[in-house]
Amino acid sequence: MKTVYMCFSTDILHSGHIDIIQRAAKLGELTLGVLTDEAIANYKRYPLIPLAERIRLFESINGVKRVVVQKTLSYRDILTELKPDIVVHGDDWKSGVQAGVRAEVIQQLQTYGGELVEFPYTHSAMEDALSAPDSRLNMPEFRRGRLKRLLQIKPCLSVMEVHNGLTGLIVEKATVNVPGGVRGFDAMWISSLCDSTAKGKPDIELVDWTSRIQTVEEIMEVTTKPLILDGDTGGQTEHFVYNLRTLERLGVSAVIIEDKVGLKRNSLLGTEGKQTQDSVRAFSQKISAGKKAQRSKDFMIFARCESLILEQGMDDALTRCRAYACAGADGVMIHSRRSTPDEVYEFMRRFRETNPATPIVVVPTTYNAATEAELAAHGANIVIHANHLLRSAFPAMVKTAEQTLQYGRTLEAEERCMTLSQILSLIPTED
Repeated sequence: MKTVYMCFSTDILHSGHIDIIQRAAKLGELTLGVLTDEAIANYKRYPLIPLAERIRLFESINGVKRVVVQKTLSYRDILTELKPDIVVHGDDWKSGVQAGVRAEVIQQLQTYGGELVEFPYTHSAMEDALSAPDSRLNMPEFRRGRLKRLLQIKPCLSVMEVHNGLTGLIVEKATVNVPGGVRGFDAMWISSLCDSTAKGKPDIELVDWTSRIQTVEEIMEVTTKPLILDGDTGGQTEHFVYNLRTLERLGVSAVIIEDKVGLKRNSLLGTEGKQTQDSVRAFSQKISAGKKAQRSKDFMIFARCESLILEQGMDDALTRCRAYACAGADGVMIHSRRSTPDEVYEFMRRFRETNPATPIVVVPTTYNAATEAELAAHGANIVIHANHLLRSAFPAMVKTAEQTLQYGRTLEAEERCMTLSQILSLIPTED
């Protein structure tokens, strides 16, 4: 009897799934692979049903000989181990994010004479209902807790800056084929720098809270990924508590506040601009007040430490971050303006000696040669690419404006422009 292999990422079965399993079982002894929570979360929403429960679900289906765990979207490791005679899949993966995975499967099967069998994709009447969880992911009660859940599933999250609805859609839909499968961003970062710059205003907390909330709502309306908001200093504790509840109610997953007082200056100015750190006690009290005020267990408050930016030393940074964690912070963000990650690596190593489980956020704007994998290996849990969509858009727009003036037409600028159809394809429409 031939051996047959199929892999599933779904967590809710419909008649189309049962049909393809039964057809696969007729081809030989069927082994069914189940993707891990992390593998699924790498390219789409995290599963609604945990891995252990999904394994039991598939084990109960007639025709399934055994169930194994597939650790990546790529089939390479599992095919190397099992060498099935036949791999079965629906024909819906010929295009889209899994097309590269399909090509890899075909190539590997050819190395030992295996066969790929693709059955026509079955559209079930239940699919609209089954897609409802995805469509509801931008609702506050579904969205708010996704960041905390992702931190439990994945060792390190990749987060990209957004500053309006269109950049939110870019981050929402961006995927690339990589060894092991497909990668996308895990969450979005709304930076006060980018929010104020996009409005043509300086980054000194000049954009009021009402305007910040409007940006949040604009992005949340058209996306589903979790949102982390740059809360600057958080303002006065009484104001922070009130604003935090607003964010929580909207479905924002986390806010990051920095331990500075007075007129806010951008951190990358370092000691060039006058900046004053808050006292450990006062900032800890602000964190504690925020944690007491929140009304759900899902919302997270991260404490951003500016000690390395302001050249106060590693010991000061460690003392502060340990105190902030004791005050209830769900994680700490260590900021640095050095061109190498060495001091960040030292901080993470020493912080982990006393706080092995507290999430650490890093922002490698100046030490951008460090990869996410390298940062994760040193202890980072969230890597924020804090302002790159905004910064990359500006040069292109300036050049387009200059060339239009120079030539009195836009023909020369077209090579840098997306087509209107490409832009419109980003925008969701109601059928």
